[in-house]
Amino acid sequence: MSSNKKYWKSVDELNGSPLVETLRQNEFVEEIPTDEFLGDKETLETSQTTRRDFLKYVGFTTAAASLAACEGPVKKSIPYVVQPEQIVPGVADYYASTIADGFDFASVLVKTREGRPIKIENNKLAKAGYGANARVHASVLSMYDQNRAQGPTASGEAVSWSDIDTGVMAQLNSGKQVVLLTQTFASPSTDKLIAEFVEKYPNVSHVAYDAVGEQFALDAFEVKYGVRALADYDFSKAEVIVSVGADFLGDWNGGGYDAGYAKGRIPTEGKMSRHFQFEANMSLSGANADVRVPVTPSQQKAILSALAGGSMSGVPEHAKKAVSAAISELRAAGSKGIVVTGLQDVPSQTKALEVNANSEVIDVAAPRMTRSGDIRKVNQLIKDMNAGSVGMLVMAGVNPSYTLPNAAAFNTGLAKVAVSVACSMRADETASVATHIAPVPHYLEAWGDVQIKQGEVSITQPTIRPLFDTRQFQDSLLKWMESDQSYYDYMKSTMTNAGISFNKAVHDGVVMTDAFAKAVSTNTDTSITEDAGASTTFQGGGFELTLYTKTSMGDGNQANNPWLQEMPDPITRATWDNYITMSEADAKDKGLWLDRSTFFTEARHDANGGLNGTLAKITVNGVSLIAPVMVQPGQAKGSIGLAVGYGRTTSIQEEMQTGVNAYPLMLNGSMTQGGVSIDKVDGMHEFAVIQLHNTLMGRGDIVKETRLEIFNTKDKSFWNAVPTVSKDHQEYEVTSPEVDLWDEFDRSIGHHFNLGIDLNACTGCGACVIACHAENNVPVVGKSEVRRSRDMHWLRIDRYYSSNNTFAGDDQQKDDMDGLWGENGSLGGFGEMEDPAANPQVAFQPVMCQHCNHAPCETVCPVAATSHGRQGQNHMAYNRCVGTRYCANNCPYKVRRFNWFLYNGNDEFDYYMNNDLGRMVINPDVTVRSRGVMEKCSMCMQMTQKTILDAKRDGREIKDGEFATACSNACTSGALTFGDVNDKSSEVYHQSQDDRMYHLLESVGTKPNVFYQTKVRNTKEA
Repeated sequence: MSSNKKYWKSVDELNGSPLVETLRQNEFVEEIPTDEFLGDKETLETSQTTRRDFLKYVGFTTAAASLAACEGPVKKSIPYVVQPEQIVPGVADYYASTIADGFDFASVLVKTREGRPIKIENNKLAKAGYGANARVHASVLSMYDQNRAQGPTASGEAVSWSDIDTGVMAQLNSGKQVVLLTQTFASPSTDKLIAEFVEKYPNVSHVAYDAVGEQFALDAFEVKYGVRALADYDFSKAEVIVSVGADFLGDWNGGGYDAGYAKGRIPTEGKMSRHFQFEANMSLSGANADVRVPVTPSQQKAILSALAGGSMSGVPEHAKKAVSAAISELRAAGSKGIVVTGLQDVPSQTKALEVNANSEVIDVAAPRMTRSGDIRKVNQLIKDMNAGSVGMLVMAGVNPSYTLPNAAAFNTGLAKVAVSVACSMRADETASVATHIAPVPHYLEAWGDVQIKQGEVSITQPTIRPLFDTRQFQDSLLKWMESDQSYYDYMKSTMTNAGISFNKAVHDGVVMTDAFAKAVSTNTDTSITEDAGASTTFQGGGFELTLYTKTSMGDGNQANNPWLQEMPDPITRATWDNYITMSEADAKDKGLWLDRSTFFTEARHDANGGLNGTLAKITVNGVSLIAPVMVQPGQAKGSIGLAVGYGRTTSIQEEMQTGVNAYPLMLNGSMTQGGVSIDKVDGMHEFAVIQLHNTLMGRGDIVKETRLEIFNTKDKSFWNAVPTVSKDHQEYEVTSPEVDLWDEFDRSIGHHFNLGIDLNACTGCGACVIACHAENNVPVVGKSEVRRSRDMHWLRIDRYYSSNNTFAGDDQQKDDMDGLWGENGSLGGFGEMEDPAANPQVAFQPVMCQHCNHAPCETVCPVAATSHGRQGQNHMAYNRCVGTRYCANNCPYKVRRFNWFLYNGNDEFDYYMNNDLGRMVINPDVTVRSRGVMEKCSMCMQMTQKTILDAKRDGREIKDGEFATACSNACTSGALTFGDVNDKSSEVYHQSQDDRMYHLLESVGTKPNVFYQTKVRNTKEA
């Protein structure tokens, strides 16, 4: 029987003397005088001691000192007095929310651990807002940005919120003109609140501003349909898609169209959509098109006119055949055809709406509400500010000092405004010159509602208490209206009054309702069409510029996010930069071309493989900037491209201050400009490019593809043949047990995981790359290390160009090679095939650890750090790994990453893992790897085990679709399918039995658990 008696060593201990507690914390009653001896070099040099005494010293004193020095730091935590019912330590919670930062809009699920948001997932209940892109997945890290504004300030000095409110109220009651300059909120309750605010204060007006808006599409839609919104499209219904300068797989009209597009690209029952793309820059849409024609923006206008029923005059010769084919196929498709355009003028946008009037693909009855800005009103505001007629300017969700082309005029006017309040997340370019900063919370700390598409309202809810002393813009408006109501209560009453069950809406994240439909205006402004096309007249020769947003950086709102800075551009594969894209012919003509490096020279590449580029000065409308030149296959001759969103410095960490600001080149809201002059500038620029080899060079077994007509008429053995090997002078398929060098074991017992990748559905968007970063604590290494090919991405999306007009032409050229020398010799032939065509076909291929059943990495590890599991995954025991890198050398897929440095808590890599706030995003289920170990894709083992344990706890079988990885969850196009191949009813099993299935480098005999679906192109002669 146990005893409850207590014993004390002394009366002092019984009475609780503080001296006793102090002595208890010390290992030794007296301090060991190690510093006196070890810290004095002269004493050490002159001292003499016997070996025995030295060993005694080492065995006691030094050991004690070492143990004391190695003692871990004390981390004090406050336990739950009453544990919240919804929080179970070690178990993730999910909350439905919505991002609406003025550029990106999406309904999401937020994964939290012990109250910390750590990952973004897609909300599958949403329709309009379904599809988180790479920036949305990375937005969770932006919340843990230590450069955020942490409290209200006035003239750079910390103040209280009451001080802010006093100054604002004085201006509101002064009778002077007050302007609210805001992003597009697309929020029913915020729209209602602003309207009430303007009604209470008649001297207040509201101006909406989008940094990268759809000015001309909005104008055209407003004139035609009476609502300032954007037409929506369901590309899954399209049989023929013709795009004229619209990157609808990128950020055109707010993006999010890849899911619908991909549905129509799967050759189901022998049918798939046909896609024509006419564009200047090589874009994601162009890279996925069946027929792509590079044309300048001015030529695109003529092409759109021809598609709308006009003549072919003005259409360039090289495009006429494709335009004629597009016209005839649109007629044949009838209501299942669609024409979309990104041309920057109202007449062109109006033509597209008229062409699509009878199309099933377009939806004008329930348009998108994610853009509403009007650059004309912004320009008028700048004039009023400079005239001194604006007494106060309140800004929310905008950064005009950075994004406006006439930012200098804005800043001059801002200095004349008595009170300027920046409701901003950071002291950015605008907030830093405003009189007051009223910091707002991150969307994961806030309440809100968003109508992305008319008829569907999404809810934003906080997933963590605000990290800093912030206040929502809407709460500020209510405060300034002298209302005691919080924005949460206001929004809740708005929803309830509309007949919406608020609790259910918060739970689901979305609700279908027409309660907030925009009223159709019969009083349209016909003057809109008169001046809209002025900014895109390409007179006076010169180059034509197309500004665009990168998939990674967007409008630059998240420029301080290292995940996005290091994310490779899907097309150029470059990180940490923006650049002028130019065709090879134009680069050579302007002296901006670098010859290929040889053994003796370094020009295009350094000795370590790093890519170099020249510098050029471009001048548009009197505005000049200097940027590096990236020679881009597929760029229309006579045109250049440049991404916005870079070149930020204010409130941006030094490592993230990259690129040049291209916004000054955007005139009147137009993303295209003519009359651009280009001059070479001395110097060389160093690019950090993930992928240095651009072509397949005829290796058709890596990216297998075929044409739709062959797919429909030929046997699988013709277009997806299994490689063969010879044994005893007899040919066997490489998958045959007859030629297997390994002893097989039974894999039919238990779970066996496979990942299927459909090359027809993958658009190359990169959302899976960022999702993998978030789930698996993948470190950021910085531009210098990426340039040395030391990137740590567990998942990469290889992008290949054809060296001929098509990949089939590449294969034919390789097959026709004869010998080493001569015109058809392989020496010269393969050299030619290293360079992409002027207008190449493009293929995207996601590659991660293939989790081979016959893994070559496992056999060469001298310490058995990597081994195979019963469930098909290739395991890594980081504690065993000693960094020999034999596994990386023996991997044919090159998917293993070696930690050259410690990236966690290291000032040399001052990114999110180097500060306590940034480390809050780390997933506790995944080890943070240390220096000297090999890491790679784990097939998200922690996620599969969680699913198994949940089912075991519930006493049920696992349903198909429950197993998932970070990348498969992130993929909205359906390109990545994960599951148990032993479940014969699962989707991944059916895909593994499909005729299009093949394994990467199957001839090597590794038998991967990742398989691919052959790419089918709908490339009839155009």
